[in-house]
Amino acid sequence: MGVPRISQPGLPIGGTGPEPGRLLAAAEAAVTYYRTQLTRADGPRAYLTERGLGVVVQREWPWRVGYAPPGWSALTDHLRAAGFTTEDLVGAGLSTRTRTDPDRLIDVFRDRVMFPVRDAAGHAVAFLGRSGPGSGEGIPKYINSPGTAIYDKGQLLFGVAEQQERINARWTPVLVEGPADVLAVWLSYSRSGKTGAVALAPCGTMLTGRQAASLRELPGATQGIVAAFDADPAGRDAVDRAWQLLRQPRPPGPLLTAEFVAGADPADLLRRPNGTAQLRTALQQRARPMLGAVVDHRLTQLVRRHPRLLEDIDGRCTAVRLLVPLLFEAMSPDEAVLVARQVATQTGAAVDTVAMAALAHLEEALTVLDAGNVGRTRPSLW
Repeated sequence: MGVPRISQPGLPIGGTGPEPGRLLAAAEAAVTYYRTQLTRADGPRAYLTERGLGVVVQREWPWRVGYAPPGWSALTDHLRAAGFTTEDLVGAGLSTRTRTDPDRLIDVFRDRVMFPVRDAAGHAVAFLGRSGPGSGEGIPKYINSPGTAIYDKGQLLFGVAEQQERINARWTPVLVEGPADVLAVWLSYSRSGKTGAVALAPCGTMLTGRQAASLRELPGATQGIVAAFDADPAGRDAVDRAWQLLRQPRPPGPLLTAEFVAGADPADLLRRPNGTAQLRTALQQRARPMLGAVVDHRLTQLVRRHPRLLEDIDGRCTAVRLLVPLLFEAMSPDEAVLVARQVATQTGAAVDTVAMAALAHLEEALTVLDAGNVGRTRPSLW
């Protein structure tokens, strides 16, 4: 049989669609089905164990990690037999119609380790599906549920419902890339611990403004929010985005970043000797100000585009002018001073050069501000 052509999942199916309660029931039934399949799948269980996540194989709650078996319609057939309709399955983002035969449904997820996504009330509303062990080239590492009537992927963070006890205990929020990283941090702290870090992840998207607002509102955010992404260009871009979204309006505590060696992330650290201790240290003892990491990244980008930028005084002055606007994103005068020193050190420019560039930038900004705010009071920088 050839590969079916798949239409867009999650599109409305006429009228107002099935009741949200039916969609929630279908999603929860899928969680149970996927969990049962994991108990029968040696490869996915071995994969999770090798990743240091064997606990979620042995212990069902709170994560209920499962496995979507191969085959075009295993879940669809199971849920139809349980009484769910085509509208229920498509509306919940579990099944999709084929383009060649709209009456035929196939599963959205096949041969993937399945991480349920839950809303604030604890209801399963979606899934993040990790490609199975041995998947061929060109297979996406993750695929995610489409937006549905019960799921807005730009609003929810993976791991909130499962970690309410730690969140309520004011543990420090840590923003990570994906579900394996969330579980790695979760496993690195004792359930009886008084303090620690609680990791959360966007649901297959870049961090959104609504997700950033949710992070700022967590009780532990007053102690700071830590970004812990891969040490690669995509990870550094993610830190830049986190900085821009988390700092406005003013965050309740310091914004920090945990740094890992190239090719490592929280889930990778978990597999190393003494990995849990290393991960805790990276998140809570060695985290550095996020703005400093942003400066590093911006300068790296500049030098990548202009390899000889810092070889003469004109190039160093240009680099300084392009970096000094970041001083005015600092959360305090002390942090601005630290950033100014960092810019001077990394560009090889004199501190006086950085100071003059900062004054010139400030004068230009105030001129623009005055032109557009005649009669208004100037805002404070900090």
